[in-house]
Order: sequence, then structure tokens, then C-alpha cells
Amino acid sequence: MTHIALASSSARQMALHSLFGDHHGWLLSRLRARLGCTHDAADMAAEVFVQVVALPELQAIREPRALLTTIAKRLMYDSWRRRDLERAYLEVLALQPPVFEPSPEVRALAIEALLEIDALLAGLSARARTAFLCSQVDGMKYADIAELIGVSTIRVRQYVAKGLKLCCQGLVRE
Repeated sequence: MTHIALASSSARQMALHSLFGDHHGWLLSRLRARLGCTHDAADMAAEVFVQVVALPELQAIREPRALLTTIAKRLMYDSWRRRDLERAYLEVLALQPPVFEPSPEVRALAIEALLEIDALLAGLSARARTAFLCSQVDGMKYADIAELIGVSTIRVRQYVAKGLKLCCQGLVRE
């Protein structure tokens, strides 16, 4: 390794050490207050710093607490979103006859699939997501969807096409 690479690596380690040392306790207490659970707060704080380690230019961080807060908020929202999806899935399962109860593995796969679909459709507006899901999941006709969400049938067709395009792009990436 060259002297420049060693100096850069050393500067990165020092920046990370300083960032963690100066702000971990602060972040942990904020997360504890927000989440109400010490263990969840510790896990989330650790995940925040995992994401910070992946950043290319640690030395360029000007407002570390703002950055840590932004990353933590995104992680909290993702966590809540995941919990809400899981809860909705389990509520639907509870309405099914016991004969149709999936194994824990199938449940986990279904939840992962729902999260992937949710992530793919995150780029759509609320109306576009509703139109896409009503069409593809509920099998509703475009005219009925248009009436439901208060747009034209042509707009519903555009929303569904955009949703299909996002899903196809997601399949191609995998």
C-alpha cells in the first residue's frame, strides 16, 4: 500500500472513530426516546453506523448529527413500514380457513415478496399505487378504478402501465 493510501485509510478511520465517539451516545438516546425500547434503539443505532461506514467521504461530513438523524429516520420509517406490511399480511391470514395456513417459511417468503413489491412501487404516487394494485391484485376494471380514485380511465391506464414498467425493471435487475 502506498503512503497516500495509508494516510487516506488512516484519516477515514480517525473520522469514523471521531464520528462514532462523539455522536453514538447522542443518537442512541434519541432513538431510545423515539422507539421506546433500548434494544431496538441499539440495533437501529448500529445500523445507522453501518450505513455511515459505507459512505465514500466521511471527512466531508459537515453536519454529522443531521446526517445521523436523516439515516435513522429512514431506517425507522422502513422498520414501521415493514411492521405494517407484516401486520396486514397476518390479519389477512387470520381471516383464512386454517387449512390454508402457510408454513413459517412460506410466510417469510410472502412478506419478503410484499416488501419487494412495496419497494418497487415506492416511486409511484399514492393514486398510481392504488390504481396499479386495484387493477393487478383486485382485478378491478379501469373505469371502476377511475371512479374510485377520481381520475379519468386514461389516467388509470397510464398509472397501471407505469406500475408494470417498474415491476418489469425490478425483475430485470434481479
